[in-house]
Amino acid sequence: MATESTAAAGSELVSERVAGGILPKVLNSFDMVAIFVAIVLFISNVPGFYGNGPVSITYLLIGFVTFLVLGAIVTGQLAFLFPGEGSIYLWTHKAFGPFASFFAGFAAWWPGVLVMLSTGSVISGLLQYLGGWSFPPWLQGLVILVVIAIAAVVSALRFRLTQNAVNVIFVLYGLAILLVGLSAVLWLAQGHHSFTDFSHFNTSAGGWFQGINNNPLDLTTSTSTWSLYGFVILALLGIEVPLNMGVEIVHMKAITRYLIWGSVVVMVAYLLDNWALLVAADPKQGGNLAALLIPVAATMGPFFKWVVGLIFIGFFVFITVVYSFSFARLLFVSGLDRRLPPVVSRVNRYQVPHIAIIVQAVLAAIITLITFMVVPYIVSGDAASLSSRVYLVFQAAITVIWCVSMVFLFVDILYIIRKFPAVFAARRIAHPALFWVCSIIGAISSFFGVWTVFANPFSTQLFSKADWWHTVLAIAVVSLAIVPVLYFVGARTARSAPPEPVPTTL
Repeated sequence: MATESTAAAGSELVSERVAGGILPKVLNSFDMVAIFVAIVLFISNVPGFYGNGPVSITYLLIGFVTFLVLGAIVTGQLAFLFPGEGSIYLWTHKAFGPFASFFAGFAAWWPGVLVMLSTGSVISGLLQYLGGWSFPPWLQGLVILVVIAIAAVVSALRFRLTQNAVNVIFVLYGLAILLVGLSAVLWLAQGHHSFTDFSHFNTSAGGWFQGINNNPLDLTTSTSTWSLYGFVILALLGIEVPLNMGVEIVHMKAITRYLIWGSVVVMVAYLLDNWALLVAADPKQGGNLAALLIPVAATMGPFFKWVVGLIFIGFFVFITVVYSFSFARLLFVSGLDRRLPPVVSRVNRYQVPHIAIIVQAVLAAIITLITFMVVPYIVSGDAASLSSRVYLVFQAAITVIWCVSMVFLFVDILYIIRKFPAVFAARRIAHPALFWVCSIIGAISSFFGVWTVFANPFSTQLFSKADWWHTVLAIAVVSLAIVPVLYFVGARTARSAPPEPVPTTL
């Protein structure tokens, strides 16, 4: 017991000691569910699923069982063992030490920067559909830059004020998702036939198990649908992100509640709207970000099409806000621990880490400028589908990078329960055998999700196989290759920087 206490004290981070004195406790159970849904439930992923037919539902169910539920169990246990700021960054430090912690933290943080382009691309695509416009690449980029700027400003405001706005948009988002589901019911009630025949329980085209009988390790086949599993894993990533703000939670019960209720909301919403598009949207629209609005327009008319479209636009603006403030906490704790320059741990008068938010916004803006205002004028392509292509390729790269951090999550739990047996005994939520099962299956699912991303494009209508995996691989490799450089340069810069005053709450 004394040895374990010494080990725990020796592995304690500066951020564990001081973050709770800097950041206020404001998050309740409803807040945590809203943040979880904002992070995980990208309803815009559904247009990427449904064009493959009923097998998209099959893969969703497999993903729920092999990834979402297991990830929620592991995350809940880690949060009860070490409920500090930074989630996977903190837990990996407990398990493996400083460099692994920084690597896992980066792999969990960098997708938060890339996803700002994805959310802005959704907004650009919806605007073009609603207005019947076709934006040139520079204008699509400008829309994304505006979204990034708005997100940075809003996320730097008083946290309680920002979270109240997120909660309102969360409720409206739920309403819009229900309206999409209702539109499919109306489509059938109005006498239309379903675009999808749900009666084929086989592995042939249009069947519930289409392509599952193919070897998932074969990258040359054109009939495999296993890449959908990677897309589903993408759609379920972010389980641990609300715990980036672990010290800002009012009561520990909020952790259990958000993991349970947030997971239920995510599963129901994905299944409902996937079914709705299978019924009431032409599968040829697969990959079109605006496909969610097609059945609404067809059954409820232009008014509700605009209502749902504007709600989705508003939600994706606030998704960007949530990503901005939640992922900034990873930079914040890295600055406190002197793994990055301590300036990123500064907070503003609202006790929000505004420097970290600004750093993220600048990086996302630079990538946007290159992607939309440089590359399209060097490489020829279809400007009309640029938003969808950028969205899907960045989502794929996000899957690869984020899944790397999820492997750490699933492995962390095994090392931590062995390294700190007394802490685990006092705070365990289930038998150790369950965590072994979750860890093994979850880690395999994460690795397999990465592999299947490369197997086939998320949308065969928009990408050739070669262009797809070359682009995704390039983004992922460049992103992960800079981690050691950032670690050593960041740590050296941090050590040479003058001490930062540590503010405390008044």
